[in-house]
Amino acid sequence: MISSTGKLQQELKKKKPFDSPEQEAILNILRTNDQFQNRFGRLLREFGMTSSQYNVLRILRGEGQPMPCLEIASRMIQVVPAMTGLLDRLEKQRLVGRERCTEDRRIVYVTLTDKASRLLGSMDERVMNEHRALIGHLSRAELKELSRLLEKARESAASVDSSE
Repeated sequence: MISSTGKLQQELKKKKPFDSPEQEAILNILRTNDQFQNRFGRLLREFGMTSSQYNVLRILRGEGQPMPCLEIASRMIQVVPAMTGLLDRLEKQRLVGRERCTEDRRIVYVTLTDKASRLLGSMDERVMNEHRALIGHLSRAELKELSRLLEKARESAASVDSSE
């Protein structure tokens, strides 16, 4: 069995060790993210959706009421440069509706349609099964620690971004 130290080096067929443990950790995160994105991408494509589209619908369902476009954008897992285009595609599929605010015409509220609610409901079990397939082998304590460490890593990334 390969120990966790050096496993990525072997997977990548890297001849020399990584320059630092930070580099190895970041590359492990990126490789894991890529594999998870590929798995979820295949699942979402079965439902005719991208991860960004799914994220918007999940945000709206979770909020339970119409939301301003900018608020949705601020809650996205991944930054989406073309939020208007993303919403255009969802509206064309009749998964969301949009309405301008009467008090401030610059604000556009987005609503989840019944069709989208039914679609999400039909996806829920498959998505949860995918979560379990990918990291269900970790204990509850390991999952909490993984989340804690990733949140801690994001905090440093956020503080670097704000100082630039």
